[in-house]
Amino acid sequence: MPVLRVCLMLIVALLLNGLIASAHDEDLEPVSVQLQWVTQAQFAGYYVARELGYYADDGLAVTIIESEGDLLPTDVVAAGDAEFGVTWLPKTLKANEGGANLVNIAQVFQRSGTVLVSLAEAGIEKATDLTWNRIGVWVNDSDFEVQATTFHIGSDPTSGEHLMLVPQPFHLGPLLEGEVDAAQALIYNWVGRLFGMINPATGELFQPDDINIVDLNEVGTAMLQDHVIARTDWLAEEDNEALAIAFLKASIRAWIYCRDHADDCVQILREIDPDLGESHQQWQMNEVNKLIWPSPDGIGIMNEDQWARTVELALQTSAITTEPDEGAYRNDLVIAAIEALARDRPNLDAIGEDWEPLTVGVREGGR
Repeated sequence: MPVLRVCLMLIVALLLNGLIASAHDEDLEPVSVQLQWVTQAQFAGYYVARELGYYADDGLAVTIIESEGDLLPTDVVAAGDAEFGVTWLPKTLKANEGGANLVNIAQVFQRSGTVLVSLAEAGIEKATDLTWNRIGVWVNDSDFEVQATTFHIGSDPTSGEHLMLVPQPFHLGPLLEGEVDAAQALIYNWVGRLFGMINPATGELFQPDDINIVDLNEVGTAMLQDHVIARTDWLAEEDNEALAIAFLKASIRAWIYCRDHADDCVQILREIDPDLGESHQQWQMNEVNKLIWPSPDGIGIMNEDQWARTVELALQTSAITTEPDEGAYRNDLVIAAIEALARDRPNLDAIGEDWEPLTVGVREGGR
């Protein structure tokens, strides 16, 4: 066969493949999801669902929108600039009290990632040790759990009589520089970063014995965090509940994959952003999995006791001033997504009762 004819056939084949792919893409329904932060394992399920084609399998073309704190998922979704958002429950409750008309359709994280971290020499081993200390907090509506902790131990977070809440940036510089005695941190992010830093006192990487961690889940002041939101009126429009179920189904499928193939998900994230440190993302993926699994009723299904506790603490800390309206969360869509996934892939486990966390170390700089 002449070379020219072969080349022409190859060109025609490539053009046809492109047309088929283009036609397939046109069949997908475009939706977007606004994240609370940047690309990292905290959001692995959404990125992996996109990269492995899970969203496309369920008829969706999903755009993922990052934020560095400048784009609030509650604002973006309420404005109609994204169909879905991922944020913390107290923020959604507060936004709804301001008229945002949002609904929690999947409570993905079953536990809170917020901790208070301190250097061992500060002697802050438990919540009651926080008194008479300076506590670094994030003040963009992320500090409600810390405020609840101060009430829990009988301190006044506003007068500064018993302790002082100090605004801090999204890093642990103030703790390491001695500006605060304990700092608010996320176990999956900044605690992991700390283990990738050199401890000036030892000249070696920070070790677990070098720090103390107060876990707010154990204290009883944790509030529910990452969940999927949508606008109530958008869901009421024709076919949009089906789109939400498809989005949740594909996302849950990916979260299950990241539970069972954590290293694969880390590599997928690093292909998206090569600057992500491998060992830090491995730490983060493992810690995020701890927040999701096990999900006793099924991933994304709201536990009524945890809902009630979060609302109670939100009222106590003035994140909200009145009880949320009935319908502030709904389980029916995520239950439908889990059931649809079970029909398609009956071997997938949406509870994760037998999952065991990995032992993960962090290399210097998180590399």
